Amino acid sequence: MSGNQVIISGGGTGGHLYPALVLGAKLQEKNPRIEVTFVGSRRPAEQRLMARHKVRFVPMRIEGLRGRGPRSIKALALIPGAVLKAFRLLVRLKPRLVVGVGGYSAGPIVLLASRMRIPTVILEQNVRPGLTNRMLIRWVRKAVAAFDSSLPYFKGKGVALGNPVREEFYALGPKLRDGRLSLLIFGGSQGSRFLNQAAVRTLPLLQAVRDRLTIFHQTGERDLEWVRESYAENGFGEAHIAPFFYDMPEFFEKSDLVLCRSGATTCAELIASRKAAILVPFAQAADNHQALNAEVLKKAGGAEVILESEWTPQRFAEKILFYLDQPERLAVMERNLAALQKADAAGRIAELCLAMMEERR
Repeated sequence: MSGNQVIISGGGTGGHLYPALVLGAKLQEKNPRIEVTFVGSRRPAEQRLMARHKVRFVPMRIEGLRGRGPRSIKALALIPGAVLKAFRLLVRLKPRLVVGVGGYSAGPIVLLASRMRIPTVILEQNVRPGLTNRMLIRWVRKAVAAFDSSLPYFKGKGVALGNPVREEFYALGPKLRDGRLSLLIFGGSQGSRFLNQAAVRTLPLLQAVRDRLTIFHQTGERDLEWVRESYAENGFGEAHIAPFFYDMPEFFEKSDLVLCRSGATTCAELIASRKAAILVPFAQAADNHQALNAEVLKKAGGAEVILESEWTPQRFAEKILFYLDQPERLAVMERNLAALQKADAAGRIAELCLAMMEERR
């Protein structure tokens, strides 16, 4: 193996995977000799995404513990095997740096690396760190936070550099208004049953303005067919419905308003692209972290927040009609989001990683 090995570990959702991919690409851009190995779980969506990006990916047989009830017993039983595989990987690759990007699959390899005196850094995309990163804080050398308000959690090891976001989001310019409203709906990489049902239930209330609406809806695999049928039955047959949008920056560019969850990477992409949004935090998110993320954008005046418990079709329809008739409000929200941007987050995080690798040398 070369002396420029880096392991980036974590995953389970696109919210962890995309920052990992962005950071890996930025490291290799700054130093083409670096070889990056990504370590994650065996979830099919995760393996498909990594295969699509043609990166070196090592899947681990590991599952999350929180909120799984009796299934947590199986997850516990998988930990020894994951630790053994992580140890073998570290011995074989001899990395100069191990990066954890959140998610349960980052735990074993980051912890082992720290005990083997390999430099370690974790990335935290949420306002409140997730369980894995909270457990790793005492062991790692550095922690990179997306938000300034997260720094107290990191016991002096934290630095607020932002969340690595694909550069295509930063490159998006303001969308020209043409009297229509383009709406992008998605619920994360796996889709959201709640948002899918909420959007479909609102369609009958938008019949009078359907000729002025363009809708792009990412449903996830499991809900694709019934959502597509519901749009057609309500006269919105021209809506673009798909299980997953691989080129999400393209759909951001075509949209005036986004209806989505408030996962950390989604929020970072909204900030980077300066795209107005209606955020519906996932009510069962661990430690209510999505509501905390959403509050940051709301306080900045860049998004509206509707809790699941407050959602009604009438309320959403009213929002759509409001922005359809007052597009200037969208422009204000876009300008407000620009104030939250952290310049070149991926580049600054990559520079920190390179500096840690030089210390290791």
